[in-house]
Amino acid sequence: MRLSVMVFGLVCVCALVIGTAAPLVQNDEDVRGALLTSRPKDKPASSGNTKPSRRKPKPSGGTTGSTSGSTGPTNPGSSHPSKPVDKTPGKPGPSGSTPSSPQTPVNARRLGLGVTLFMRDSNGLTVRVDPNHVFQKGDRVRVLLETNTDGYLYIFNTTDDGPATMIYPHADLDEAGNYLQAHVPFEIPGSASADERLRWFAFDDTAGTERLFFVFTREPLNGIPIDDELIAFCKDSKCPVKPSSEVWAVVQKQMQEPLKTDKAKQFGGAQTATEEQATARGLGLSKEDPPPSMVMMASSSRSTLVATLDLIHK
Repeated sequence: MRLSVMVFGLVCVCALVIGTAAPLVQNDEDVRGALLTSRPKDKPASSGNTKPSRRKPKPSGGTTGSTSGSTGPTNPGSSHPSKPVDKTPGKPGPSGSTPSSPQTPVNARRLGLGVTLFMRDSNGLTVRVDPNHVFQKGDRVRVLLETNTDGYLYIFNTTDDGPATMIYPHADLDEAGNYLQAHVPFEIPGSASADERLRWFAFDDTAGTERLFFVFTREPLNGIPIDDELIAFCKDSKCPVKPSSEVWAVVQKQMQEPLKTDKAKQFGGAQTATEEQATARGLGLSKEDPPPSMVMMASSSRSTLVATLDLIHK
């Protein structure tokens, strides 16, 4: 199966059925509420058209206030509203040192990830689709993600359990950054692209199974370049980035941690204007906005959450 999309020169192959890799998946009615509770009560101000920077925030030098690397307001649900601790090694890379697990702040919020799968229907509308849908040649999909705290998002892709390739962060997207603010939605591919081919993952005529790994961390992963280091790395024609065996071992280990999950039963509704605006302008979602189709919550306050989206194409 080959689900492909060019994202500023990036071609990604994928197809779809959602799941979590943890063997001890726990259904919990409170999971959705736990993620939505940390959304702000009121809608954020709609002024301004600048999306927040996805680059790693720089220490502000003070004990309060916003970080200099983030242009949007800091959400009260963030685990580090003033400034994150800089633990990025000097020169990380796919073949770098063995990654370590950063310490989790005391009383940190459990990491949560909301995932909504959208599909372009026959009328050209963007509608919610059940992850268990079987996709055919020509179908187009997009993934909308929402986190409950500030952190760093990595997306890896494997084809039929083959070698992993990193598709986000990418040197040609978001200045090679991958920093997300709490409850500010992120979509891949981006719907705001002027080129229709860059707005969707498109299924071709090759059937198969692929998997997207969503790795959400409180601090950057050691051994994976981001920001300027990723741009420089890709200038040397070393992209796409393939994680080292040490990095991938960390991801696989985190996959064994149980996740609590909650999945919506209703699909087919169109993407709302609020969701479109929030994604395009980097605005946070409020409690009254539509919830994610699937919510995955870590069962403890660990520093990394790994969830998967299996892409099936027949």
